[in-house]
Amino acid sequence: MRAPDSRASRRLSRWIPAIAAPIAIGVAVVLVPMQANAAVDLPDLTPAELLEFAASSDVEALSGTIEQRSELGLPDLSGLTGAMGGGGTVGAESDDFGHGGEGGASATDLDDLISLATGAHTARVYLDDSNARLQVLDRLAERDVYLSDEGAWLYDSAERAATHVTVDEAALDAFEAEAEAHADEARQRLEAELGTPLPTPEQVLDDALAKLDETTEVSVGTDGRVAGREVYELVLEPRDTDTLVGDITVAIDGETGVALAASVTARGADEPAFSVAFTDVSFEAPDASVFEFTPPEGTEVTEHVVPIPTVAELEQWQAAAGSADDAGAGMPRPIVHGEGWSAVVELPVGAAGAAGLGAEASAMLETLTEPVDGGRILSTSLVTVLLTDDGRVLAGAVPPDRLLAVASGN
Repeated sequence: MRAPDSRASRRLSRWIPAIAAPIAIGVAVVLVPMQANAAVDLPDLTPAELLEFAASSDVEALSGTIEQRSELGLPDLSGLTGAMGGGGTVGAESDDFGHGGEGGASATDLDDLISLATGAHTARVYLDDSNARLQVLDRLAERDVYLSDEGAWLYDSAERAATHVTVDEAALDAFEAEAEAHADEARQRLEAELGTPLPTPEQVLDDALAKLDETTEVSVGTDGRVAGREVYELVLEPRDTDTLVGDITVAIDGETGVALAASVTARGADEPAFSVAFTDVSFEAPDASVFEFTPPEGTEVTEHVVPIPTVAELEQWQAAAGSADDAGAGMPRPIVHGEGWSAVVELPVGAAGAAGLGAEASAMLETLTEPVDGGRILSTSLVTVLLTDDGRVLAGAVPPDRLLAVASGN
């Protein structure tokens, strides 16, 4: 087993929200993620200073409970999803991870997605150097993700199924060493051509803030408390009026720089459409036992080994993909219309695979969407999705009129 290092810890800590999102879109019920408190008076920081403080956070151990609430304005589909029977794949065999196979969608998958967007979820998070665990607490069941240098376990107690994901460590080390060597060569060539050193981290931050300022008003709000801890409030407000997003607020721990809460409020709304926050948190190292996992008796275990390419193989694949695109073949790439908060992403014909949906999935789709000229549209308080009759899918944090205009080429 490889000895834990800070690089692995940072990688795992960044994975926590990435893991939480697909499993629980953040995770359970928070009415007010941050409570403004006049008694809290942290040292004043500018937006740039607060962002730099958060970016420099070096916390490697914590544990706590995360709760989340989504109020996206979706209809109640409990009757429809329950009528599907909660199982089976619609139109295809399932893959190694228990999801719908190519060309089909699982009724359970769709049920889960709706539940995540409208239901309540609670999760426990544990982090200690190179070990991490996310424990999503369902009703009478739980789902767990365990991460370590030795790989990852994904466990679903309701399904009595576990997936063990491993990586060829020797191949990964070789790839990282080769990639770093290529990066050093590129840096030397760039410095030789420019005759000046590369930007410092401070310069990178300044450039990023300058670009952010063009599209977003960044400010520091009122100090408050989250999970009993004093926090700063970072507020991001889009300057673009053609977006559904009103503002995003992030509560940043005043001592450690860790983000403890976040919320997204739709334009013109008083309450957040999405909020996620720690309700309790500790920065002490969790007990080592919480990171140990042995599949319970009767669990169906799937082994999945992640292949690691060499840099040369990766470059060959990229070149082949480019050639396929030039020839008009291969998987269609997403098209981005516009930029910033009002950008619209379009999946070309054939990229979404909507034609593989079975009767149950199609019924749910019709319930979620409304007919419009040229297709069907799904509207929520933060995101709009357009499915055109010719097979395209367009999505963005924009009003329906914006999607319809883009779809028609206006």
